[in-house]
Order: sequence, then C-alpha cells, then structure tokens
Amino acid sequence: MLRTLIAAGAALLAAPALADTLVYNVDGITIDENGEVKRFAAIVYDDEGVITHTLERGEERPEDIEYAMDGKGQVMLPGMIDAHAHVMDIGFAALTLDLSDTNSLEEALEKIGRFAADNPGRPWILGRGWNQEKWGLGRFPTAAELDAVVADRPVWLERADNHANWANSLAMERARITADTPDPEGGRVIRDAAGNPTGIFIDMAIALVGDSVPPPRPQDRDTAFAMAQQRLLSAGITAVADMSTEMTDWHTFRRAGDRGALDIRIMAYADSLETLETIAGAGPTPWLYEDRLRMNGVKLYLDGALGSRGAILKEPYEDEPTTSGLALMTPAQLRNRMSRAAMDGFQTAIHAIGDAANADVLRAIEELSETYDGDRRWRIEHAQIVDVADLSRFGEHGVIASMQPLHQTSDRTMAEARLGEDRLGGAYAWRSVLDNGGRLAFGSDAPVEPADAFAGLAVAISRTDAFGEPFGGWRAHETVSRERALAGFTADAAFAGFADGRFGRLVPGERADFLLVDRDPLLASPADIRETRINEVWVAGKRVHAR
Repeated sequence: MLRTLIAAGAALLAAPALADTLVYNVDGITIDENGEVKRFAAIVYDDEGVITHTLERGEERPEDIEYAMDGKGQVMLPGMIDAHAHVMDIGFAALTLDLSDTNSLEEALEKIGRFAADNPGRPWILGRGWNQEKWGLGRFPTAAELDAVVADRPVWLERADNHANWANSLAMERARITADTPDPEGGRVIRDAAGNPTGIFIDMAIALVGDSVPPPRPQDRDTAFAMAQQRLLSAGITAVADMSTEMTDWHTFRRAGDRGALDIRIMAYADSLETLETIAGAGPTPWLYEDRLRMNGVKLYLDGALGSRGAILKEPYEDEPTTSGLALMTPAQLRNRMSRAAMDGFQTAIHAIGDAANADVLRAIEELSETYDGDRRWRIEHAQIVDVADLSRFGEHGVIASMQPLHQTSDRTMAEARLGEDRLGGAYAWRSVLDNGGRLAFGSDAPVEPADAFAGLAVAISRTDAFGEPFGGWRAHETVSRERALAGFTADAAFAGFADGRFGRLVPGERADFLLVDRDPLLASPADIRETRINEVWVAGKRVHAR
C-alpha cells in the first residue's frame, strides 16, 4: 500500500532520500538523450537518488514503489546548472559591502561611509560591485573620493567584473604603492597626469594591493560557502562550475562534504596548473560525495574585461584609441599551459572576451587538436566579442562557448561605446555559435551577475532586459530557442563539465535533481519567466530548499 510523503512542513527540509520513491502528478519537462524536449507526468528514483523510471501521463506505475509524493500539478524541471560562477566570491560578497545596486558615485560613497560606520570593528572595509559605466561617471573613481568618506581604515573594493579594484589612500599606503611602483606585466595602475596612482588597479595590478589584505580564516570560509550554497540552491541552481578554484576553496568544499553539508554539485576548475596538480595529481579527480564534487581542469585567463578596457581587441577601443587591452598571457604561454593540462587529460576553460583573445584561443585549439585527440571539450569562457570571420571555427572542434546571457543586457550600451557599431557582428553571438556547429553552456558569472538562471533564460530567448528594453531585442537575430536556452542551463551545462550521464536531465540513470516551480518556461513570456516561483529544490531525491 502506498504511503504518502507529505510535501509540507519545515521539518521535512532535511528528509533523507527514501527507497523507491515516486513523485507523481507533475508537469515534467526535461531535455532527453537526443537533445529534444521530453514531457512526463511522474518520476521514480531509488535510495541513492538515481532515477529509475519516468512515466508519461496515463502510464501504469511500477509495483515496487515504497513511498510516493503528490506533485500537485506543479511544473517539474531539472535542477538548473550554472556553467560559470565563483562560488566563494558569492559567499564573501554576501558577507561584505555590496555596491551592485548603486546607480551613482554619490550613492556608492554614501553607502560605503554608512557601512564603515556600522562596522567599526572591521580592520579593512572590503566589498565589490561598483561600476563606473552604470554610474554614468565617464571615468574611474579615485582614492581621494574614498578618503572623503573613510580615511581611518583601508578600503578595497572590487569592480563588478572582477577585473579592477578601487583603493583608498590608506590601502595604497599599507601596500607601499607610490608613483615609482611599476605596472606589472598584464596589469595597469591608473595614474594622474603627474604619474601618481589614483586608486584603480586593473587585472594583474590588483595583487599589488590585494596581497596586503588579511586572508579569511577557515571558519570565515566555511560561513561564506554556507551562504553561497544557500543562495544558489534557493535560486534553483543545483550544480555549478566553479571557476578559478583556489586551494583554500577546494579544502572548504571538502570540509563541507566530509560533514555531510555539501548539497550543491561543484565542477571545479583550478586557478592555476600548480593548484590543479596539487589537488588532482595526474588526472581529474573521481567524483566525490555521490557526484557532488570533482576537479575537472584549469581556468586560464587570456585577457581582462570590456568594462576596464582589459579585453584584447584586434583594433583599439573606440572610446580610448590609445589601448587595445591587456594581454595576461603570451600566445606561447597559452599553448604551453593548455598543452600541459591536456597531457594529463585535464579540461581547459579559457577566459577570452575580446575578439583578439577569442581568435588566439581558437587558433590554439586548432593547433593542439592535432596532438591531443579524443573528447577534449575545449571551453572558452565568456566568448563575448568574436570577429565574424572567426565564428565558423567554433564548429571545427566542437568548441564550447560558456556564455552568460545577463552579460548581454548589462553590457549592451558599454559594448556599443567600446567597439562602435561596425564591430558588433559577433557580440554575444549565441545563435551564431550554434549555427556554426559550436556548443553553448549558459551561466551567470556570479557574483558579477545575479545567479538567476530564469532571468538568464528570459534574456537568451529575447535579448531584452528586465524592463523589456530594447523593444524587439538587441541584435535579436542572436536569440536562441526556448529549448536551447533550457538545455544551456541544464543538459548542455552538464556536458560542458563532463557531468553528462550523471545529472542535468531527468532521465533514467541520472540523479534526481529537480525543481518544482509554478510555471512552464517553454510557454511563458520572458517577463513571466523572470517571475518564476521556485517552490521546492531537490538534490538526489532529498529536499534541500522549500519556499
């Protein structure tokens, strides 16, 4: 006789996975083995949280069901997968000063001053999220402006894109920064007409001050991870590709796993070859904690970001013709590091934003593919600005473009200013990547953008922002279908992290990671998709979040 598992009450949030469980009366949607949408009315999973059956409406239930739950007609989706995020940064951003909601320099300074006053015991004022483009400032902010609101403690604030930091004078003094401090290779110190640092440090120059900031304690890291995990799960994200995983990050994830507190799935990409080899040795680690953690490969940075004019362009910036960006590696260094990873079967995920950077990565993949055959799944992270002439190269070796739809709406006017109309043909070119035989994986780059897969789905199918602007969509020919957008945040994101067959789809043999939501994203308008209510989140048949 069926015993009903009542899906209500906070006491069930930590309910264990149960043997032979049936979830019925759902409007189920997944991407199947052929990349097509499949609809179903029920799923069955075993005591390890692995799906054994999916049932269509009217299909007879298996006889060996021990537990059952009524889905009450809700829409069931695979757990969302964020193909590019920074897990620990999400947690630390939640615990420090957040400037992402400020719309002017004045508003930011007022918030900084108030935060410092409210936290008198903090030896450093740390935070992130400022964006001079969003403020309409037309320049970078300065140390002097920070000094006016906080002069008694060092202040160190990360730009929204993670590629520039803003310091006050005391922070620079602690780091012994002077007019004689040289720009490091791949970095830039913004200076005034007399050569004095103004307080802005770009890309590799960030470490000049950042190395002076006291590191978090292990318990601080554990708190930050718990906060990040809660935020991701509550957003319906059950798996994430963690980019630039540091040694301390990996140990934080392992501590959570050892305590049985690792609910989210993490596909990790080390911040360096040294970190990669120390953690994984001669090849990717096995999947740990029942498919919850694996070290896949390494994240490499080839250039910076558009916002700080660090992205490498083939021609100078339209709004600053004296620069074409900052190369963080030479072509030889890129190939050497890719080769070193590929020799031991590690995957490479390469940050490339500018058209020159993307062209170089594509060339490197072509060259290395002659030596390293097999299933390599070369990844380019962001692939924001690609020369139209280079788009066809994504299909030649099945290159994965790991892209973030929300970047398009955030960067639209900035990209126009940085590049000019003539160079926008390959900008955030999602459909062109697919049409040329490449593959897409979608993510958020959180905390650069919110970890909001449903907002990402809405942008992917419309190229419009939360206000429906611009009307008809920005370069709307680059939208993707609803099915491809859903795949980008589920099955294709799993494929990009070598997790296909383990999770990402609601099919037999994969983990029962699913959401119960209040609407069908394949039928709703972009505005309605953004308003999706996530009622419950389940990982391996265990409920980990409820509204």
